[in-house]
Amino acid sequence: MSADITSPPITLSEPAMTEVSHAAMLSTMRKQRIQDFIFHKVTMGFSLSVLFVLIGIIVSLVLGAMPALEHFGPAFITTVEWDPVNDQYGALIAIVGTLATAGIALLIAFPVSFGIALFLTEICPAWLRRPLGTAVELLAGVPSIIYGMWGLFVFAPLFGDHVQPLLKATLGQLPVIGSFFSGPTMGIGILTAGLILAVMIIPFISSVMRDVFEIVPAVLKESAYGLGCTKWEVVRKVVLPYTKTGVVGGVMLGLGRALGETMAVTFVIGNANKLSWSLFAAGNSIASTLANEFAEAESKLHVSSLYALALILFVITLIVLSAAKLMLAGMSRKEGVK
Repeated sequence: MSADITSPPITLSEPAMTEVSHAAMLSTMRKQRIQDFIFHKVTMGFSLSVLFVLIGIIVSLVLGAMPALEHFGPAFITTVEWDPVNDQYGALIAIVGTLATAGIALLIAFPVSFGIALFLTEICPAWLRRPLGTAVELLAGVPSIIYGMWGLFVFAPLFGDHVQPLLKATLGQLPVIGSFFSGPTMGIGILTAGLILAVMIIPFISSVMRDVFEIVPAVLKESAYGLGCTKWEVVRKVVLPYTKTGVVGGVMLGLGRALGETMAVTFVIGNANKLSWSLFAAGNSIASTLANEFAEAESKLHVSSLYALALILFVITLIVLSAAKLMLAGMSRKEGVK
């Protein structure tokens, strides 16, 4: 006969169990510290890579622009002449064209984008909100060269045949601003480029504004409506103060796109190195000059002048962003005083 022999369960004493759990906890904490160290260094590396890229861009632009800046001096910024044949270059025409087209675009795009965002978040019926918002976002994804082709072959002929003659016959007759709307109505020029840029940046600004308007707590708006405020009063006194940082960020995003846009502007600005008071006249911008001439530049001074234009565009963008930051800081200080 055989007897079943069952071994008793092995039990650890309380001190042994405490020692095992303590060792497991130390191992887990050590693993977590290693993971946290790796995560910290990897994310810091990502952040520093952006800084290194920015520094590299600045250094390359400065080194490339030095021959032109040393040869022409500060007069490079104020000189109108741009003559590759005689190796004489000045940036004033391109600077004026860049600022004029971007200013026109922002002047038109900001109120339109504000209206689109306001309609989508406060007024639009629920059944129309999603398809209309999707359409706005799809416009932001259209390549710039498509806008340029549409502007050159569709918009410019219609604008030159119908809109420019009307503007010349009305605004062109006014004493102060009449010179801006005079000259031949060719369809292409500074004003056309500004309008095409406005169409391009409207989806960007309106999308950002819509997103920041939607983050306003509903209780704030409902409280304002409960006090008898109209929709415009709610937007002006509740939504805009709450989202001013996001609104300015959206505007700066659109302005940055307008300042640096290349292909669309190149198609419709006329690419003429001349300065005129008329917005109907052909002109040039920094981006279009770079696109047209960089591949064909032969002399060292010509290439360096194009680098100098790129550096000026970088500085203009930096000044605009810094001004926006200072404006937001001033608004925050005023709120603190109140």
